Amino acid sequence: MALHVGDKAPSIKLKNQDDKIISLDDYKGQNVVLYFYPEDDTPGCTREACSFRDELPKFGKLNTVVLGVSPDSVKSHKKFIQKYHLPFDLLSDDEKETITAYDVWKEKNMFGRKYMGVERTTFIIDGNRKIRKIFSKVRVDGHYDEVMEALKEL
Repeated sequence: MALHVGDKAPSIKLKNQDDKIISLDDYKGQNVVLYFYPEDDTPGCTREACSFRDELPKFGKLNTVVLGVSPDSVKSHKKFIQKYHLPFDLLSDDEKETITAYDVWKEKNMFGRKYMGVERTTFIIDGNRKIRKIFSKVRVDGHYDEVMEALKEL
């Protein structure tokens, strides 16, 4: 079921890179940039994560936390975070329950080969767990700027 702006964000209970369960309820009263990405340590996913890393203090000034979600393992997330010094949580959804709840598990097509995978998507969720903005089929270049503009409008 597709999510829309104004919908209540589906619950999340996923392990982060330190094997700790993280929930949206942990961030009550704060905005959350929840970004879904296909795979740790790939070129596009690394650029996206590093753009959020480099500008993280600006998110804090807007009462906003950043959380990344992919189907990668906790161990993979830990390595990715250590390699690129990422100062925010990456959540492991190896069962794809949250990925499915947020409707980002999609059929993809690369060079004529069809397969299922995570469609790069970002949700901005306010402190009351309402979805305020959805960026689908994200292009990494310029995405940070789009997210910041949307946060400033909250």
